[in-house]
Amino acid sequence: MTRPAVRYQTSEEVDFVVIGSGAAGGVIAKELSTSGFSVIVMEQGPYLRADQFGHDEIDTFFDAGLDGSLDDHPHSFRPTADEEAAPASFRPNIYYAKAVGGSTLHFAANYWRLRPVDFHERSLLGAIPGTTFADWPITYDELEPYYTKVDWEVGVSGEPGPGDPYRSRGYPVPPMPIKSSGVLLRDGAERMGFTSKPAPLAILSQPHNGRAACIHCGFCWGQACEVGAKSSTLASMIPVAERTGRCEVRDRSVVTRLETNAAGRVTRVIYLDADGVEQAQLAKAVVLSANGAETPRLLFLSETSQHPDGLANSSGFVGKNLMFNYNPVSWARFSQPLNEYKSVVATRVVMDFYEADPQRGFYGGGGIDGRSTISPLFWATFDNPMPGMPSWGPEFKRQLAQYNYTMQIVGHGTSLPQEINTIELDPDLVDAWGRPGLRMTYTDHPDDLAFAGFLQERMGEIMEAAGAEQVTAMPLYPSTVTGHLLGTCRMGNDPRSSVVDRDHRAHDVPNLFICDGSSMVTSGRGQPTMTIQALAFRAADRITEFANAGEI
Repeated sequence: MTRPAVRYQTSEEVDFVVIGSGAAGGVIAKELSTSGFSVIVMEQGPYLRADQFGHDEIDTFFDAGLDGSLDDHPHSFRPTADEEAAPASFRPNIYYAKAVGGSTLHFAANYWRLRPVDFHERSLLGAIPGTTFADWPITYDELEPYYTKVDWEVGVSGEPGPGDPYRSRGYPVPPMPIKSSGVLLRDGAERMGFTSKPAPLAILSQPHNGRAACIHCGFCWGQACEVGAKSSTLASMIPVAERTGRCEVRDRSVVTRLETNAAGRVTRVIYLDADGVEQAQLAKAVVLSANGAETPRLLFLSETSQHPDGLANSSGFVGKNLMFNYNPVSWARFSQPLNEYKSVVATRVVMDFYEADPQRGFYGGGGIDGRSTISPLFWATFDNPMPGMPSWGPEFKRQLAQYNYTMQIVGHGTSLPQEINTIELDPDLVDAWGRPGLRMTYTDHPDDLAFAGFLQERMGEIMEAAGAEQVTAMPLYPSTVTGHLLGTCRMGNDPRSSVVDRDHRAHDVPNLFICDGSSMVTSGRGQPTMTIQALAFRAADRITEFANAGEI
């Protein structure tokens, strides 16, 4: 692939610098550049070609892969602020891809919309002890056109199903063919009196927008797609932006701080280029879309005498209210081979438990999908669900043979916002570019764990109804790993309790916009990526309006 050759000088003031090229950043870069603005995308990772994506499980799950090494990207975890943080030593606690396309490269591509209730549930249910539970400053109806835009521009395969919220247009391509896990989930759910529907996926079942359909290779989760059927921003957004001749993607550019002038406006983006040389890019405005960990880090690193607690942090909410989605997991073994290693991760979902039910005695809602197990290599090493599995010998081999007879059932539930759950700078760790490492503090809210347990019970019942010989529920461990980094720069109308307004403009900095998972107010009840992209399309519209009106 030949990339367009537009290059801007650091001394040339561009209209926008977009920091991050993932779910939100890729969308915003495409929308602003197609609207006629000059745009530079800063991405800390490399710009990889499709022919560089393969099916190397060792690289994906045990070496650096798309996530980068812990030596380069150190971070730590602690359950509470009273405990000492332990550095991550094998697998990342803070999990995201570092390359052009961000985590849309390695995601499983589940694309659930939030529902109307998600946006105003605080008003419906009242306060929840121990949380900063709040209504969103926007409604589902305001976001719906942008959900539809995601469907058609990004490319989502699906079919309307029971309980779906209002949608103004159907899906652009039909759902993916149902695989064994989907059949078993559907049959078990029906026998229990529940309903199922095709899983909406950002993976093309048919060619769309000049991109190829899925080849069903079975390497979706954790790995990038070499044919472009999985709708990463590298496949769906970045090429469109570059073709405008107004968007430059600067890969291997590690942003270290945002520089502001006496008026409190961002004027320059300071970064280290691929050679480690410090550069300063002039910009009229900045859109920060680095994710729910990197975004607060950059705001903290941009502290000044005007912003002593970090840029855009007069509320004190930068880095707080960290959320993701609690995912209870069970395994089901059947008497016949399932061949789950083929095709996409999940093809069927059950959403009967989406809305919170006060009669349960706890807050929480969500859904279930039936899916393939993780890779054979991962199974063989430390994620096999069989109790007491040995690490070698005949019994080890016998257990490995169960791989093809086994499927996962994964729940998707809420993660309540708590001020005590944070992303901060670690005082003891330094990354490969001299920046402070990240420190995550996270404790599950009791209601999140209670709902996860409730969902896991339903998962077991459904699998037994489907004829499973054995169902193994994974213990509900306290959360130590998050792949969906949400809420750390939440949006809201009140500058005292939020970081950005309803249009994603920072309350404190008029030419700084923040749009990524960090701006979400609540976690929703499933995979958040579609909502992040809908927010990005909406934010881009608002930013364009402000720019055209001379209000940035």
